[in-house]
Amino acid sequence: MSDAGKLPEPKIPPKTTAEAFALASGMNASLKERLAIYREHSARLRPEIAAIYQNLVDHLEALVSGAVGPAVGDAMPDFLLPDQHGQLISLENLLQSGPVVVSMNRGHWCPYCRLDLRALAEIEPDIRRLGAQIASIMPETAQYTKRAIAENDFPFPILTDIDLGYALSLGLVFWVGTDVKKLYGELGLDLAVFQGNRSYFLPIAAKFVVGRDGVVKAREININFRERMEPSEIIAALERL
Repeated sequence: MSDAGKLPEPKIPPKTTAEAFALASGMNASLKERLAIYREHSARLRPEIAAIYQNLVDHLEALVSGAVGPAVGDAMPDFLLPDQHGQLISLENLLQSGPVVVSMNRGHWCPYCRLDLRALAEIEPDIRRLGAQIASIMPETAQYTKRAIAENDFPFPILTDIDLGYALSLGLVFWVGTDVKKLYGELGLDLAVFQGNRSYFLPIAAKFVVGRDGVVKAREININFRERMEPSEIIAALERL
C-alpha cells in the first residue's frame, strides 16, 4: 500500500486478532478501510493464516474464469429458508413490502462477515427509509444465526441455507480445501457443528440488491472473501429504484 493510501496506524498496534477486529470495527471509516485494517493487522499477527487464505483465494480466482451468480437484469431465484426463530421466509414474500438487499455470508465465525454485517446494520435505517429491507443468508443452524444476531445486535434476519442448497442454486459454493480444513481444525472452527454437516463447503460472499419486481438491480460477488460491497453503493442502488 502506498503512503498516500496507507491507513493510519493506531498508537498501540493490536496484539491479538481480537484486538485487530475491535480496532477495525470501531473505526469511523468506510467498510473497505475497516476490512483492510483488519486484514493488515491479522496478517501481521498470524502470517501463516494469511498465506493459507491467500492460496485459497488465488485458487478460487483461477477456477472462476467468468461471471458467477445472477447478473444485473436477471430474475433473482426465490428462496424459502428458516430464520433464526425457525419461521420460513421467502424472497417472494419479502418483496411484497419493497426491494430486498440479499447478503450471502460465510458464518458467524468469520470476522470479515461480522464487519460486513455490522456495516449493513449501520445503514439499515437508511435502507428502511428507502422502503427496502435486508436479509442475510448463512449456511448455519438457527443456534448460530441466533447467536450472531444477539452478539452483534443485527436489526435484520439471518436465514439458514440448509446444506448450502440456495447458494448452490446461485453457483456460489466452494469446498474449502484440505489446507483450510486443517487450519479451521487447529483454530477450533468446526464447520460440521456450525452447519450440521461435514461437507466443509462455504458460500462465496455476495450482495444482491433486488427490486420489487424480483430483478437484480445491483450486485457484487466477492471471490476474495476479504472484500465486500461498500454500503454506500447499496444505498445508491436503492436510490436509483
